[in-house]
Amino acid sequence: MSILDSFTAYNFNVGVPYISITSNGITFNKSVVIKLGYPKFVVLLIDENEKRIAIQACEESAKNAVAFYKEKKSNVVSVRWNGRDLLNTFQELMGWNLKESSGYRIDGVLLKEEHAMLFDLKEAHPLS
Repeated sequence: MSILDSFTAYNFNVGVPYISITSNGITFNKSVVIKLGYPKFVVLLIDENEKRIAIQACEESAKNAVAFYKEKKSNVVSVRWNGRDLLNTFQELMGWNLKESSGYRIDGVLLKEEHAMLFDLKEAHPLS
């Protein structure tokens, strides 16, 4: 038995979880997918009062479950949602005009106990 048996190696390749919201869609970066454990399905939750969103890993049978991560032949680990209604919802909530901007980046916070990732849209940074 080694003193290091209870340790796990830190993966420097994971990075900071974030989403990008542009006129073309919403992209969840590799870190979001990895930190949530490669969920096949999630529920998107919106807190309109606090202008926050969260995605929570779930089973396909969960109410409002939506497909999330699917392994790609290219080995790209990210997820993109292109739903126009969803983009319109974010624009309305935040007063953004995505057609006239390059979009926004919002860092995520992992909520381990809830198997969720939280994004505070008030902390959005314009993409350059």
